[in-house]
Amino acid sequence: MKTRRDVLRDSAALAVSCALPAALIGSALAQPQDEIARQLDVPYVPTPMTVVDAMLDLAKVTKSDVVYDLGCGDGRIVVRAATRFGCRGVGVDLNPERVKEAKANAIRANVAELARFEVGDVFDFDFSGATVVTMYLLPSVNLKLRPRLQKELKPGTRLVSHDFHMDDWKAETVRDVGRSRIYLWTIR
Repeated sequence: MKTRRDVLRDSAALAVSCALPAALIGSALAQPQDEIARQLDVPYVPTPMTVVDAMLDLAKVTKSDVVYDLGCGDGRIVVRAATRFGCRGVGVDLNPERVKEAKANAIRANVAELARFEVGDVFDFDFSGATVVTMYLLPSVNLKLRPRLQKELKPGTRLVSHDFHMDDWKAETVRDVGRSRIYLWTIR
């Protein structure tokens, strides 16, 4: 399975060649430009379950936590947190199909009462209720979100990022999991 780094490298090569797949051209005609830009900024690449577990372990998730996954994709992090720890979780994603899939995954895992998924933009989404925030976003998106995360999250909230750091905000812990790297910060 390709990592997001692999996808980014491949995307960069594609951009340099100025080639745009026909599927993207077709979807570009049916979607607003700002939505297209965001979707292209953060391609959907599922986090491997070993990395999901490592992220939740690194954040020391417990039953009393509320886990928010920004760019939740198929909901695997929120669903896994609910099944492993019995905690509540919220996932947000721009793609309605991913959110539909996430809801179905929560039902299939019998944790629908603990997991909520919404179609939304992480830049407009209220994540202030989180005690743990997980993300698998691009460095540019992380940096754009960073001021809001630092301002709106309560002290003690743990933030875990898969593969991407936040420049000069030094992570407390960095852990390699297979071909992935995860970063942990605590809001002070």
